[in-house]
Amino acid sequence: MTGGEDRLRNIPDLTGNERAIMYCRNCGNQLDDRAIACPKCGLDPRAGTACCQNCGKPTPPAVVCTNCGASLARVGYYDPRAGNKIAAGICAILLGSLGVHKFILGYTGAGLTMLLVTVLTCGLGGIITHLIGFIEGILYLTKSDEDFVNTYVINKRPWF
Repeated sequence: MTGGEDRLRNIPDLTGNERAIMYCRNCGNQLDDRAIACPKCGLDPRAGTACCQNCGKPTPPAVVCTNCGASLARVGYYDPRAGNKIAAGICAILLGSLGVHKFILGYTGAGLTMLLVTVLTCGLGGIITHLIGFIEGILYLTKSDEDFVNTYVINKRPWF
C-alpha cells in the first residue's frame, strides 16, 4: 500500500472472500472493518483518537496520520451516550428553571439545586435558573456529539 491512501486493506476471511481490515482508533489492534467493539480494549474502534484507523500507528492530534498520510477525520461519528443531548437541550431551553435537563443527564444534585432555588424563592430565583438553563440548552445543542460526550458524560461537568 502506498503512503497517502485512505483505504482499508483487504485480507481473505475463513471462507476465502476478501474482507477489509482496519485498526482500532483506541489501541491500534487490527480487526475486521465490520467490528463494533475491539476485542483487545473493548471500545468502539472508530471512536478513539490515539491510533490511525488506516495503519494502526499511534497518532498525535493532527488532521492526517504522520505515518501513512491517511485522513484522521471521523466521518459519521455517533456515540450512543450522546442520545440525551437533544432531550436535555430542549428541556433546558423550555424548562430550565426546574432543572429537568440536569436530571436527564444524571446530575441529580444540580437538578435539585435548580428546582429548589426556583421553588423556595417562589419563582423569583426561577428567572436566574431559567437563564442558566437556556444558556446550557444552547450549549448542549450546538456541541458535536463527541464534545458533548467528553464534556458532560465522561468528564461529568454539571454546569455550563
